[in-house]
Amino acid sequence: MNRKINFYAGPATLPVEVLEQLRDEMVDYHQQGLSMVETSHRSGMYETVHQETTDLLKDLMGIPDNYQVVYLGGGATLQFAMVPMNLLPATGTCDIIVSGAWAKKAYEDARKIGNVNVLFDGKANGYTTLPNAKTVKATPGAAYLHITSNETIGGVQWKEFPVLTEAPLIADMSSDILSRPVEVKNFGLIYAGAQKNIGPAGVAIVIIREDLLERSPETLPVYLSYKIHAEKDSLYNTPPVFSIYAVHHVLKYLKDHGGVSAVEERNRKKADALYKAMDESGGFYRCPVDKAVRSDMNIVFRLPSEDLEKTFVTEAEAKGMIGLKGHRSVGGCRASVYNAMPLEGALALADFMKDFARTRG
Repeated sequence: MNRKINFYAGPATLPVEVLEQLRDEMVDYHQQGLSMVETSHRSGMYETVHQETTDLLKDLMGIPDNYQVVYLGGGATLQFAMVPMNLLPATGTCDIIVSGAWAKKAYEDARKIGNVNVLFDGKANGYTTLPNAKTVKATPGAAYLHITSNETIGGVQWKEFPVLTEAPLIADMSSDILSRPVEVKNFGLIYAGAQKNIGPAGVAIVIIREDLLERSPETLPVYLSYKIHAEKDSLYNTPPVFSIYAVHHVLKYLKDHGGVSAVEERNRKKADALYKAMDESGGFYRCPVDKAVRSDMNIVFRLPSEDLEKTFVTEAEAKGMIGLKGHRSVGGCRASVYNAMPLEGALALADFMKDFARTRG
């Protein structure tokens, strides 16, 4: 098998071991005579996977007992609307930190639903830095403060999180969930699309503190209510069964390979190797992001010219390294090194970067 080294930002690389398990169970799941893809979401076969997935997530993230885990369709993008629809009162105000493209999308949806106060907007500096977490305070009376923990397009990542007493902290962790330990108790709600770090596209995970469920208005359409989904254990309607089943395998894999602390150490080594290749290139590679908030997940960089960037991407593909073209909105190059990216893949890219700079610099 000649697998590519997959640097796509999402859907992204998955552990080979997990893919092999999914393959082996595709037709006959554990000698049950049918596939998990075709069983009823009310069956005992799926019910076990559903509960084990939640238990694994709670264990890996240290989720306290007063939080609920909800599985939803619509990706993280649906959460841009569901968060304010459930948690922002009609006459209230919420806060947001606009740290990049995804935070901006969350802001644009929230402002259609209610009043939004922007505490920080990184537009002036090209979304290349973040405020000091220790200085971030919610506006008095704010319903919540929303942040994006890692900006997939801009390569900006919170290394510390604000600790609030005046309002719940809400975080979109789509691109770095389970990549490092976090204190869930410091958040009112965490949400994440699965397709970057924890599974295939098709399911979003919402971790919500139970007291916030009471904010869901009775006037909401049923599918848009966190309270309903929590009460029904994410089984109000047919959930994304296959995606949840695949997430189950990824979480089990993560636990079997040392848990979140171990994966954080591996992620740091991958990111360090790539940033070192940049920083020691004599300016051939340039990362526009403030060093203090450089992402360990999405490593963005520029070369001296767009022509060289195109050549770099083409020659990397010829060596089996795909997905290195930067997002169309910003250009440049980007290497996404999520949990499932082997250290060997990042080291291969770092070596290629050094060779390319030596021959083209």
